[in-house]
Amino acid sequence: MRLYAVTDRAWTGERTLYQQVEAALKGGVTCVQLREKDLDEAAFFQEATDLCALCRRYGIPFIVNDNVDIALACGADGVHVGQEDMEAGQVRRRMGEGMLLGVSVHTVEEARRALRDGADYLGLGAVFPTSTKTDADRMPMETLRAICAAVDVPVVAIGGIHRNNMLQLSGSGVDGVALVSAIFSMPDIEAACRELRELAETMAGV
Repeated sequence: MRLYAVTDRAWTGERTLYQQVEAALKGGVTCVQLREKDLDEAAFFQEATDLCALCRRYGIPFIVNDNVDIALACGADGVHVGQEDMEAGQVRRRMGEGMLLGVSVHTVEEARRALRDGADYLGLGAVFPTSTKTDADRMPMETLRAICAAVDVPVVAIGGIHRNNMLQLSGSGVDGVALVSAIFSMPDIEAACRELRELAETMAGV
């Protein structure tokens, strides 16, 4: 969970999403989440199947955002859901115990409920202003620290994180960072990820 890449096809340009994800894997990302809001089911399934096989080749967990059916059908390693998506306990019951369940939370109470529902890791944010998710409320650093202190599963910070502000999260208790534009908008994704991986290790005190 140290350097967690969340896809966004907004920056594909001349490259396919598959090519971008492979560059990120070569650069050292430790987890990949496929987030798609606009693809139809058939295209989503094909993309998920292809990216799942790619991540497996690199030995990196592949997570599908908010679509349990696609995750199960393509053989993904897990599913990530937000507070407005399918309820986490219901997701866990559908997936069984063999897959990872990530849950986005915003309070200590939500974090504890997610753990009771079977979450394996938590996503916290937005920790900085972000253009990727314009409706995301900013999470105060005190809340971030409180959630990290209250749980015993990996915690991943997300929202507006990039190379120039990541180290501001040092000492907060987060185990890793989830990045979107800081990875996929870069002209050299592989090189960017190498630098971001080093920063993430430093941030986590490794």
